[in-house]
Parts: sequence; C-alpha cells; structure tokens
Amino acid sequence: MLDFENQLGQRPDRTDDEKEFIVAMQRSWEDARAEARAKDVLTVLRVRGIAVPDGARQRIQSQRDPEQLERWLEKAIVATSIGDVIDEPS
Repeated sequence: MLDFENQLGQRPDRTDDEKEFIVAMQRSWEDARAEARAKDVLTVLRVRGIAVPDGARQRIQSQRDPEQLERWLEKAIVATSIGDVIDEPS
C-alpha cells in the first residue's frame, strides 16, 4: 500500500479515481490499526484478569483515536479495574 501510494505520489497527474483510492486505503489502514490496538487493550485486560463489561468493551472497540488507544493500553498494563483504564467505575 505504501509503495503504491509513493508511486502514485510521484505522479503530478493522479486521476480522481487514484486519489479516491488512496484516501480509501488510508482510511482502511487507519481502521485496521485502531482495531488492532483496541484488541491489544482488551488482551492486556484479559491476561491481567480484569473483567470488561459489554459497554466498556464496545467503547474500546469503537475508539478510532490512536492516541487514546495508546493511553488506554498504557493504563491497562498497570490497572486494577476497567475504571482505571477508561475512567469509568468497574
């Protein structure tokens, strides 16, 4: 994907379809990275034995801000409850 984007990026005459494809692929890439990071948060919580209610699980899985997911992952590593991670009561 990155190689393809770099090749297209070197062309000043990208078509509208090519531009649209690049934007769509970037969104897909960002979504995939967010899904993977959310899974990381949930994995850490599971391994640490911290229960994750459905509402909290949904909130983690729907989060798309990579910085927020990173903060939650860092908190999950030392948390004693889900509230320690996403600032909600356990």
